[in-house]
Amino acid sequence: MAGRTLIRCFIVLACVIGMTSATAQSPSSRPRDEAPPIKDNSFLVEEAYNQEPGVVQHITTFLRFARTSDWLYTFTQEWPLGGQTHQLSFTVPLGHVGPAGGTGLGDIALNYRYQIGGTEGVRFALAPRATLLLPTGSSRRGFGSGATGFQVNLPFSVELPAHLVAHTNAGATYTPHARDTFGNSASTRSYTLGQSVIWLANPKLNLMLESIWTVAHEVVGPRLTARSTEFLLAPGVRGAIDFPSGLQIVPGLAFPFGLGSSRGERAVFMYLSFEHAF
Repeated sequence: MAGRTLIRCFIVLACVIGMTSATAQSPSSRPRDEAPPIKDNSFLVEEAYNQEPGVVQHITTFLRFARTSDWLYTFTQEWPLGGQTHQLSFTVPLGHVGPAGGTGLGDIALNYRYQIGGTEGVRFALAPRATLLLPTGSSRRGFGSGATGFQVNLPFSVELPAHLVAHTNAGATYTPHARDTFGNSASTRSYTLGQSVIWLANPKLNLMLESIWTVAHEVVGPRLTARSTEFLLAPGVRGAIDFPSGLQIVPGLAFPFGLGSSRGERAVFMYLSFEHAF
């Protein structure tokens, strides 16, 4: 049951995984002849920097739980809207819960972000996000909420001494008329806090430590919900491969594990990003 609860939380948070972005160095502060550093490539905690103008990013992630056969795959595309201030994106999750649940599509996320700060000489940035969660997943099989949901998140990023960058998130999700596997309906809310610290060991190699705390309410009966709490800590690493054409490929790997009420949960998280001009 713990693995099933966790994968449901990750399906809800799939847009967060897909929407993470940028390293500490903003594009405007970079010399023109210098290759871009790793950007738009956090795993579980959003960074507060949008896509550069004229650059699109394709992101795939894969999360596999160690004690069960449960897994979650996501595909995300991020597009700048005019400049770097506005960004649109979508995230499509595909999960496996089982053996009883099988494999199925989750709730698709449509995202908009507005970036504040992050320009040359500004060592912090804020990027409020609004998300519409479409009920494309089957609630009876445990892949979706069964109703349209609304999510907001407030990512804050700040550059620190010693080549460190910190990212802080605070978010909430509200789903009126959510449904459980038996078709019971109730309004649900969830709240998320995230914190990460990234060490820029090299412009093309970063060491990461991310943490996510989630309080979620799930439908358990007609107009009834139950509260669950999850806390995950995820050490990870990411690297970048740049090509003369301007294509940047970023692979990454992390090992989330549970603490507190989530103790005993372990997973492997794989990340792969392709970024290029359009």
